[in-house]
Order: sequence, then C-alpha cells, then structure tokens
Amino acid sequence: MSIQQPNRRLMRNVRLEFVRQKVSGSGNRSTNASLSLTSMIDFLVVTVVFLLMTFSASGETPIAKGLNLPKAENTLDMIDAPIVAVVGSEILVDGAPTGNTRAVEESDRMQRIDELFNVLKAKRELWKQTHPNKDFPGVVMLQIDQNIKAVIVKSVFQTAAFAGFPNVSFMVNNLPKTSH
Repeated sequence: MSIQQPNRRLMRNVRLEFVRQKVSGSGNRSTNASLSLTSMIDFLVVTVVFLLMTFSASGETPIAKGLNLPKAENTLDMIDAPIVAVVGSEILVDGAPTGNTRAVEESDRMQRIDELFNVLKAKRELWKQTHPNKDFPGVVMLQIDQNIKAVIVKSVFQTAAFAGFPNVSFMVNNLPKTSH
C-alpha cells in the first residue's frame, strides 16, 4: 500500500450524489429560511389584544365589592392618591384592611379612627421621604357607599385631615352632563 496525501476520506464510497457533495464541502445550505407567518401573526394578535384590554388611559381603579357609589355630573379625572374605601363597617386603604367603623356607629358621633390615622400618616411620611424636594399634595380619594351614614363619612374625612390629607375627593359614578 502506498503512502497517500491526507484528505477527506470518510463517506467517499457512498453512491448518493447529495452525500458526496456534503462530504466534499460543496453542499450549501439554502439561503431562504422558512418561517411560519401564521404562528407569528397569532402571537402578535394575542399580544395586542391583551395590551388593549389591560390599558387604562383615565386611571380607572377597581371598586370594592358591594360598593354603590353616588352619581355626579361635574367630575374630574382620577389622580394618584391613596384610596380610602368604606365597605359596610370595614375600612380599606388601597385595598388593605385598615380598621372598621363600629366605634363610630355605636357612639353615633364623630371621632378619629386611629387605625386609619396611623396608616395615612405612614403613607404621608413615606411620600415625603421619596419626594424630598416637593410639597406634599395631601390628597386622598374616598370611595364610600352612598348609603353610609353621614357621621361615618365625616369621621373618615376628619381622620384623613388630621393625618395630613386635607384635600379630599370623593369617587363617584359619572352621569352624562345635561344641557341647561
């Protein structure tokens, strides 16, 4: 057996033309990649629909269950502020339980609600720490059922003011404006 120059010998004896081309290095890949446009369009449609469903331009907030808001004609858009909701006898601040109104209901007179006061005061202090060079706006949103007694509304209002939130806005359902 004679000495030969080293080269590619693997799979040389296979009689299939495409195998011989691949082994010799002359087989090329196709420059066109196949892409399933149907799958990509489905994905984009689902993504766009999801984003449209979750988008809220006016800052809509969820209303607590069992809450029937009063209606008003002259309204403003939502602002970024803590939301105090009174549902039944329970008080929620930004959806977290913060006390109840039983003491006010039993005494039937206006009084400070300590749990609410402490939570709102902590929120005010946190805002001041995170915005050191700005004036505190002192705005709180009240989400109160239209059938809640006035003494409870006044107590929540007064407690918010004592905690440093003198600017109180009420959440209402928007009525269409009538022309006079």
